[in-house]
Amino acid sequence: MRSSPSVVPTDRLDRDIYIVLEDFGAHAGCAWRETDEQDTDLETVLQGLLSGQYVYPVRTVCFNASEGWSRDATSDIADALAQRVVDSDDDISVALQDFIAANATRRFDVQLALPLQGAA
Repeated sequence: MRSSPSVVPTDRLDRDIYIVLEDFGAHAGCAWRETDEQDTDLETVLQGLLSGQYVYPVRTVCFNASEGWSRDATSDIADALAQRVVDSDDDISVALQDFIAANATRRFDVQLALPLQGAA
């Protein structure tokens, strides 16, 4: 009997997948953000965080179901974000600054800009 080839690529899910836990405030609480499958790679998640797609990120998790592992990637993500901010000198939200400050494990040569309350 002839078998048909699979219509699902065998390596589609055999990769590292990143998801973000976001804080939606006191009434809604925290939830893992719903994300399209193709938007769960490291680069897309970093771009989403830098562009403000995630307003109050709390934690990031990386997993590879095909290999059978998962891990907390929060500090890796915070370090990567901090390096990109230093390299690009772009402004980032206060919430993202707080995420980096709370989770980065490396020290960077450039101080992240902090907003001054009441400054005109």
